[in-house]
Amino acid sequence: MIKKINKLIGIMSVKFYRDIFISKHVAAGIENEEFFNYLNSKEFETIVDIGANRGQFALVGRRHFSNANIYSFEPLNEPAVIFRSIFAKDIRTKLYEFAIGPEETKSTIHISYADDASSLLPITNLQCELYPGTSEKDTRMIIVKPLDAILTTADIQMPALLKIDVQGFEKQVLEGCKSLLPLFSYVYIECSFVELYKGQALAHEIISFLLDCRFILNGVYNIDKDKKGIPVQGDFLFTQQNPSNQES
Repeated sequence: MIKKINKLIGIMSVKFYRDIFISKHVAAGIENEEFFNYLNSKEFETIVDIGANRGQFALVGRRHFSNANIYSFEPLNEPAVIFRSIFAKDIRTKLYEFAIGPEETKSTIHISYADDASSLLPITNLQCELYPGTSEKDTRMIIVKPLDAILTTADIQMPALLKIDVQGFEKQVLEGCKSLLPLFSYVYIECSFVELYKGQALAHEIISFLLDCRFILNGVYNIDKDKKGIPVQGDFLFTQQNPSNQES
């Protein structure tokens, strides 16, 4: 409750966020402000936002990087409609209603009562126990595509940031981004230490995958803990080693 109150206070203290909250009832993801403040010395040309939901992350990205092109991906129509209404006049933000994965296919998404907890993997009992109100209410077939089936190297102007928040499907998304990963200076990805979604890759597996792709872990934000104080998940920041894309 205290966390929610503090978040509301933070949203209401910034006009850009406050106006969206009042008009669209969408709370900007200000829990990512610390991460964006860390990157404020950069001038990102491109942000790829996979798992966009209603645009919570894109709002913070837009506030900090007003000139960046933002490519967002959200396969569920209900939050996508709200996203489009928020960014209707923002010509630098584009939404694609697909999921990202290793190959082009159709797949079942497990829709949570809290739609931002929906996943292409089944929701576990542990997820429901730790986060009440996130149990499955429905399923739906959606389209999954690799990132390079939608974006080209020309779209990803450097320096670029890749953000992934996909409720357990992180490794599959990374596999679907692999051909374009060298274009990104940073990857910011939600990782879990326990299995919240059946069959998900855990944090150490994501770290290993990205290390093989020449990304090193250099920060963890927004660590969430259970009632015993044991870490459950967090937002991990990876930086490309010796990137071919030279940051301006």
